[in-house]
Amino acid sequence: MALYEHIFIARQDVSTPQVEALADTFAALIAEQGGKVEKREYWGLRNLAYRMNKNRKGHYMLFNLDAPPAAVSELERNMRINEDVIRYLTVRVDELEAVPSAMLQSRGRDERGDRDRDRGPRRGYGDRDPREEVSEPS
Repeated sequence: MALYEHIFIARQDVSTPQVEALADTFAALIAEQGGKVEKREYWGLRNLAYRMNKNRKGHYMLFNLDAPPAAVSELERNMRINEDVIRYLTVRVDELEAVPSAMLQSRGRDERGDRDRDRGPRRGYGDRDPREEVSEPS
């Protein structure tokens, strides 16, 4: 069987439990077709790059699939029919990653956490470090 990464975006007005139920439905569809979902990640409600179908945000969900091409075609057909799914994308990959995706890894830390930590204390305009010697003009 072939390996795929599949991401879909659900509407913003759908609740998180409804998105999980939607993902369960799609996972069951893959299982019926002879495939399996290796990994499933919920990325949360995120801003969209541009407005789609009057939505500014969407619930993102990732599937790593090990399924035959017919199962993926059936999954995409059901996504086109479902009114809660805004967009989807399926990409065939050579191997599936077992570690959490970059989206989940970045969620655990602050956006500027690593950069600010190395700078030291913040100083405002006109402030100077008291350890610095100031030479006065003679």
